[in-house]
Amino acid sequence: MHTQSDVPSGPPGGRPGRLPVPDPWRGRFAARTSGMIASEVRALFAVAARPEVVSLAGGMPNVSALPLETVSAVTADLVLREGAVALQYGSAQGVASLRESICDVMALEGIAARPDDVVVTSGSQQALDLVARIFLDPGDTVVTEAPTYVTAINTFAAYQARIAHVPMDGEGVIPEALSAVLARLRAEGRAPKLFYTVPTFQNPAGVTLSAARRPRVLDVCRRAGVLVLEDNPYGLLRYDGEPVRALRADAARGHDVVYLGSFSKTFAPGLRVGWALAPAAVRDKLVLAAESAILSQSPFTQLAVDRYLRTQPWQDQIKAFREMYRERRDAMLDALAAYMPLGVTWTAPAGGFFVWATLPEGLDAKAMLPRAVAARVAYVPGTGFFADGGGRAHMRLSFCYPPPERIREGVRRLGDVIAEETRLRDVCGAAAGAGRSAGP
Repeated sequence: MHTQSDVPSGPPGGRPGRLPVPDPWRGRFAARTSGMIASEVRALFAVAARPEVVSLAGGMPNVSALPLETVSAVTADLVLREGAVALQYGSAQGVASLRESICDVMALEGIAARPDDVVVTSGSQQALDLVARIFLDPGDTVVTEAPTYVTAINTFAAYQARIAHVPMDGEGVIPEALSAVLARLRAEGRAPKLFYTVPTFQNPAGVTLSAARRPRVLDVCRRAGVLVLEDNPYGLLRYDGEPVRALRADAARGHDVVYLGSFSKTFAPGLRVGWALAPAAVRDKLVLAAESAILSQSPFTQLAVDRYLRTQPWQDQIKAFREMYRERRDAMLDALAAYMPLGVTWTAPAGGFFVWATLPEGLDAKAMLPRAVAARVAYVPGTGFFADGGGRAHMRLSFCYPPPERIREGVRRLGDVIAEETRLRDVCGAAAGAGRSAGP
């Protein structure tokens, strides 16, 4: 599906669409700021937010499906009854009662955990940043799937790490390819410290690591002495059947995997509550890193989430989310089948938010984006999900936010754009071929 690469995480870059700003501090910034790059997803937000544009770009949860009156009552009661605690400083590790509730949530994915090994963070993104902070020195190598989560690339780049990609197929990362990459890096004297993976309903590809491959991936990393960093924000959003068992649930030794979770997709991203489940030594370093970064997490948002979990039928709410997102997934898959021209292929996710589409040969998703926006539809080019700028033949399509009728219309518009691009490719290709045949 993809070829592996081993490249720096990316050059410095400003925010797309803005003119360079004079920088009187040039030359004084820390060297690590050179790795701070703009997200291609974030750069699309302003365009995608225009009402006439159907955005198939951002992976924003549909919080309008929440019982907002209930959430309001929970938070109001929290202030009245526990305001003196909720509005005070807290622990960098997180509120103890919430860590207990998080263990109950993880149990749905087969994870047996102790509250003492949980560190609450500002979304799982902060957990990812803290793990990178305590493990990565400049020049270290992180192994990831190809494609991989765009902000993980940016996070590792900010710590001046290099990324070695491992190819995927419809069953997720390929264990033999992972083993080969790890062996090559060891032979080069650059043994990686982390294997970063989104194994379930992957962002951006939408695929899930198969049950047969999961123990093999864990075994490959264990034998190589590489810590698995399992990022699992979508795990409970499986459309049919029980949640997929997490990698952490089947790790032979608990210290082989650091698990990252989040309430952003199953409750509300605006509360910014996530967590890391880590071995004791890693946990202690994460707490110290969190203290130096933010002193403490917000007790208010933690207690609000904890009270919601303890007093409300939250699993029923997740079921409602799954039904809503399944309807939107089906709308996208049906529309793709109806409107995409010959040669376009796509994944069919069993959960999560994303479809990964592949264009016909010779088309470039990044170059095509301005024409798509002009046709009032937006997506994320695949280049954002590769550290080496690969992925030009791919695009990520998100179905979580627009209603089904808007999804169908957006896919119809996108199909028209791809059809026109294909026609231009054929015309220009034929003309180029005619020119070459007339030469000497």
